[in-house]
Amino acid sequence: MVKVLELAGVNKSFGKFQALKDVTFSIEEGEVFGFLGPNGAGKSTAIRTILGLLKRDSGKIELMGEDATSNVLESHKKIAYVPGDVFLWPNLTGGETIDLLLRLGGHERSKHTDELIKKFELDPKKKARTYSKGNRQKVALIAAFSADVDLYIFDEPTSGLDPLQERNFQEEVLKLKAAGKTVLLSSHILSEVEKMVDRVAIIRTGEIVKVGALTEMQELSAVNVRAVITDSEVVTGFAALDNFTQQNSKISFTVTHEQLPSVLAELAQAQVHDVQITPPTLEDMFMQFYLDNGVTANDQK
Repeated sequence: MVKVLELAGVNKSFGKFQALKDVTFSIEEGEVFGFLGPNGAGKSTAIRTILGLLKRDSGKIELMGEDATSNVLESHKKIAYVPGDVFLWPNLTGGETIDLLLRLGGHERSKHTDELIKKFELDPKKKARTYSKGNRQKVALIAAFSADVDLYIFDEPTSGLDPLQERNFQEEVLKLKAAGKTVLLSSHILSEVEKMVDRVAIIRTGEIVKVGALTEMQELSAVNVRAVITDSEVVTGFAALDNFTQQNSKISFTVTHEQLPSVLAELAQAQVHDVQITPPTLEDMFMQFYLDNGVTANDQK
């Protein structure tokens, strides 16, 4: 597979504070790559370094096999970028701003642009200074989705959007994926990312703590078990399991894949009426990587 973006040993400090520590990952052509971490973990710093808006202290950043920051203007023609907080030219209309953003990247307005304006319910005739935060996001998203580039970078892109527009965003990302495009999606809204990504990188205090396919990470993590039993006397045998809860005859807990066969055998002895076994959510795995090391989201701020 073609590596669209590759970071190797990237470091960035602000004075004595090291914001990025040996950040290493790569994104292959045609995949949606989730870049996850709470606010303050280093996601936006890494993205701004990729874009050349910040200068890295050391390490390698390559876009389509070439140094991404040696010629930033050329690199940006291959990238569509939407930050988490979009600022626009106040005296231009939304439509004029979309056209300008496309021209700056060397792209033309198309029929697809008009379709996106309608889909995201943007009034393109209003001045940007009248737009809410959500409408400013829409302008940047419409321009990005209208561009034909090698890499789409979305950094907390749905901030300010209502649930309907969030779903529209997800649909457009999946269309890019179906078309073989490459997407870097940075977010702390894990339920949003889970619907779209192929692989994820989890960043904690500026360090990458895990990179892998979502399915592979689920296989390595504990599974969630919910059951309805009739023999309440055996409940004590499950009470020591992780995350155990009980509500009358309903019990739930988490176990590793290795523990699962023996636990199922014990459940059979408890006269099970119903059992549900589900893989961990992305949020489950994310919290595992943070809390297993005694770190909370508040520690990242």
